[in-house]
Amino acid sequence: MRIFENLHVDYLSKRKLFYIISTSLFLLGVINVIFRGLVFGIDFKGGTEIVLQFDNPVEISQIRQDVDKIGLGTVELKTFGSETGVLIRTELQNIPPQIFPRVVDNINKEIHSIYQGLPLNIVDSTANSVTYEFANPDTANILTDKLFSAGFQTSKVSEEPNNRRMIVSVGIADWIKENLKQRVQNNSFKVIKEDHVGPKVGNELKQDAVIAVALSLLAILIYLAFRFKFIFAFGAVLALFHDVLITLGFYSILYNVIPGLNLEIDLTVVAAFLTLVGYSINDTVIVFDRVRENLKIHKTMPLKEVINMSVNRTMSRTILTGGTTLLTVLVLLIFGGEVLRAFAFTLFFGIIIGTYSSIFVASALVLEYANRSKRKVQF
Repeated sequence: MRIFENLHVDYLSKRKLFYIISTSLFLLGVINVIFRGLVFGIDFKGGTEIVLQFDNPVEISQIRQDVDKIGLGTVELKTFGSETGVLIRTELQNIPPQIFPRVVDNINKEIHSIYQGLPLNIVDSTANSVTYEFANPDTANILTDKLFSAGFQTSKVSEEPNNRRMIVSVGIADWIKENLKQRVQNNSFKVIKEDHVGPKVGNELKQDAVIAVALSLLAILIYLAFRFKFIFAFGAVLALFHDVLITLGFYSILYNVIPGLNLEIDLTVVAAFLTLVGYSINDTVIVFDRVRENLKIHKTMPLKEVINMSVNRTMSRTILTGGTTLLTVLVLLIFGGEVLRAFAFTLFFGIIIGTYSSIFVASALVLEYANRSKRKVQF
């Protein structure tokens, strides 16, 4: 398919308008980030993420009301994958101290349902585990297996034949599971994932994410400086900063404004931004490659006309490639569910902004440099 083949649009004469559009979007995003901030996922701020899988579809609003009543503070619930999956997020790392004894009581009741009247000797207790010691190894082995089958995270303290101790991990998922069993009696479920991220790890991940994006931009700058000229590399990397910052600004602008787009920034989003950087620079390199080719052919033609001609001749490829990619990402955005929504959102708006910057920002910066420095760009 060949479209937009004989375009003769003077893009660069309108570059001041595009400067205003880009600056407005950038400032709007910065203002929102400063005053409204960005919402980070547990990857960066720490917390616990739990996924429940029910046998039958559930009403998320009812599950939210049930979880709100069990004493875990602010808890966020979303559907996960389908109508039978529930994603629960909380900033808590461990069971609250006031709830911990009640969880231990539930463990004790389960033990007594297996061995009535069995003496219980707790030899160690931490914020997230309880260690029991029994009279003989057989009791410890049987209780470890039966409690594990009942859904508790149990294990033997050691694999020695004479081991008489059993450790039971006490997590937030255990308390949620115990309470929901009483409230959702006609719909069995199981915990299929429980992830914990500490605040220190979250801060390190946040720093590593910034470093990863910065190093990718630096590597692109060095590569393009060798392949083209430094001004081309500088214009391309500045356009990438433009793409990343404006797309990041959309996270703050649209939060609590459009239902379904209350998105958090996590490691998946960082991966999306790195993908966006690669996609956007590919578009820019295509345009610059055509500019270099035309500068060699039309040595006396003004740079502005060469760039306009190059953009017009690559427009067909840009529209077709960007359009097909956008359709795929749009399907992910609409039907991909909560897990893929932030990733798809970043790519969808990022590709639009990246295609725009390849045409109206990167090339315009090269022309501005040539005009202001009075230097002729040639290869």
